[in-house]
Amino acid sequence: MRIATWNVNSLKARLPKVLTWLEVAQPDVLCMQETKLADGAFPTMPFAGLGYDVAYHGNGRWNGVAIASRVGLSDSHPGFEGEELAGIEECRLLTAVCGGVRVASVYVPNGRSVGSEQYYAKLEWLERLHQDLVEHCSADEPLAVCGDFNVAPEDRDVFDITKVNGGTHVSEPERKALGTLLDWGLYDAFRSVYPDQGSLFTWWDYRAGDFHKHRGMRIDLVLVSRPLVSAARYALIDREARKGMNGPEPPSDHAPMFVDFDYGAEAATTGPASA
Repeated sequence: MRIATWNVNSLKARLPKVLTWLEVAQPDVLCMQETKLADGAFPTMPFAGLGYDVAYHGNGRWNGVAIASRVGLSDSHPGFEGEELAGIEECRLLTAVCGGVRVASVYVPNGRSVGSEQYYAKLEWLERLHQDLVEHCSADEPLAVCGDFNVAPEDRDVFDITKVNGGTHVSEPERKALGTLLDWGLYDAFRSVYPDQGSLFTWWDYRAGDFHKHRGMRIDLVLVSRPLVSAARYALIDREARKGMNGPEPPSDHAPMFVDFDYGAEAATTGPASA
């Protein structure tokens, strides 16, 4: 099973790129963030044309998450379990069962600046995610929590830690909050495949040519439970999908990433994609 995640930074603006990437990379499941679409405007038909069922959760202004699956999609749930969706719900979490795996697409708040109101809201959101796992999930069952976590787990996940030291995405409380999810029973699937390599990034600022200068961060993660981490065999950050800033359809500032698992024989994908 190939599970992918991609902050698309507006599905309306990137739909052709997303559909092309699906045809090339052939993920079994794609978790998307920052779709920026209301539920009634989600383009279900193009995904169906490629064999994907979709679930989505968006309010049409900001944020928004979605899951596309070609191995079945059931039991979808927007937001945290047991909570009624408020009118100002930020549309940052969506879960569904795909091919026997409980999959969550998450878009963690950015946090803006350390010490700001938004920063503490980010820490509270991560704690709520942890509590949701504790109350409703088991680390002994197949589970993949995928998305834009807006946290670089380690210093090697940043192009130059001295340039961002003291800022968001790398502060100790943010990393501690992420560590709480790992302590519960999740594993960084990409790091399980590449345990020793640094300078592997998923996000680059649009400004100052950061992508071409390799000044990025690894903040998009696929966190999986024990049954899946032992089956992780291959992973890829698709830098090709991040190229083309001067083209007619500029890319997202994030690259898609996928991990292959020897799980689900009928849906298994082996070897690297042609991307």
